[in-house]
Amino acid sequence: MSSTASMPNEPQQVSMKFVTLVSIVAALGGLLFGFDTAVVSGAIGFMQSRFDLNEVEVGWAVSSLIIGCIVGAAGSGVMSDRFGRKKVLIFAAILFIIGSLGSALPDTFTGYIIARMIGGLGIGITSTLCPLYNAEIAPAAYRGRLVALNQFATVTGIFLVYFVNSGIAGYGDDAWDIAMGWRWMFGIGVLPGLLFLILLFFVPESPRWLIKQDRPLEALPILLKIHGDDLARQEVLDIKASFKEESGSLRQLFQPGLRVALIVGVVLAALQQVTGINAVMYYAPEIFKATGAGTNASLVQTILVGLINFLFTILALWLIDKVGRKALLLVGSGLMTLSLAVIGAAFHTGHTSGPLVLIFILLYVASFAVSLGPVVWVILSEIFPNRIRGKATAIASMALWMADYIVSQSFPPMLNTAGPAMTFWIFGLMSLFTCFFTWRVVPETKGRSLEEIETLWTDGSAASAASPASSASTAAKPQGDYPDPESGAWVNGK
Repeated sequence: MSSTASMPNEPQQVSMKFVTLVSIVAALGGLLFGFDTAVVSGAIGFMQSRFDLNEVEVGWAVSSLIIGCIVGAAGSGVMSDRFGRKKVLIFAAILFIIGSLGSALPDTFTGYIIARMIGGLGIGITSTLCPLYNAEIAPAAYRGRLVALNQFATVTGIFLVYFVNSGIAGYGDDAWDIAMGWRWMFGIGVLPGLLFLILLFFVPESPRWLIKQDRPLEALPILLKIHGDDLARQEVLDIKASFKEESGSLRQLFQPGLRVALIVGVVLAALQQVTGINAVMYYAPEIFKATGAGTNASLVQTILVGLINFLFTILALWLIDKVGRKALLLVGSGLMTLSLAVIGAAFHTGHTSGPLVLIFILLYVASFAVSLGPVVWVILSEIFPNRIRGKATAIASMALWMADYIVSQSFPPMLNTAGPAMTFWIFGLMSLFTCFFTWRVVPETKGRSLEEIETLWTDGSAASAASPASSASTAAKPQGDYPDPESGAWVNGK
């Protein structure tokens, strides 16, 4: 046997250092996601004056990015399954850089819209592939927090951009802001885009994608760094076995068992948005103004919302692999339901002048940040079979972006027609349904390998999966064929 095969298991800290560094690089895609979705909030007022935009055009200036995101998410699966996760992420980083520059330079509103859609393509791709990539490279015991790094990076990007926009806006007077300030807000996004692009060249390709392409010799050294000798070889065997059971066709998702995985992915993705989080995040100042807060007070309260979102996302990183995905979803969606019911009742009765609405909006945001925010992205990256994970995750991600677009566009009309009380109660009903759906349908995936999660659907046990699988199977010695590092041939490991 080769010298590589006789290597002792690597210390856990060494493997985790490698995995954490790789995951941080991939999570930078989340930073771009948060930065690009939030930067327009500081620029839109100056753009409205610069291009003389009406209300419809203001809405289009904000939502055009989401159209690009929908298309990017839809195409990310096919592209990543064909060309690899790493190459498509590099392509997405280039699209983001082009979009940032293009949004900063145009002399026409049409030019800006085109550039925002190009940037949206990149964001749609990274929002789908960064969590997926992290899931495919992380050990099962740490996968939740490493994938959730993407959501942490997203809220970090949103939080930071508030201060970036404020600093740029304060650099000159109103005339400078209208002429140049908003351009710098978009243009500065080139810096994190370039950093993401450069660092991507130093991370490996997904080992599961390499094995899918019948390139186990390239996958094994990556898995050795993550798991050590015996566990890496067992991982190769498990991944190889999972591909034997899969056709690679999307039709497989409509077969009994896996059909449930598709339903769970698409429904959870949509519920993350229709429970109202982006309505609250995008329109927080207007909500607080409706409670009687002045302009300055509403802006301070909005920053407080962003801070709570940031802090409780950090808490989710600590809890997700300890408590589990399902438990966080149940507790979070339950508290969101309570919060939205109280907020709706406050508006219905007219008792909005005190701190009540602010307290429960903060509780709602905290509950989302510790549950649906990070957990949905983790589950989407885990539940689909290896061979079609890229395509299936893209379908769910596209559903998420479509729901985001619908909620973002419908929230202002809902406030005007149905009123704030009924609007928040509708979001509360969606949160209640999320709690029920999680309880009845969503399995617990904490501590399971991706291949073990796949068997939950195929053997019909997903609905009853409430505890992590024993790790004994992954600690077993390799049985069967694994790739020899010197010859590249599959050899017997019994």
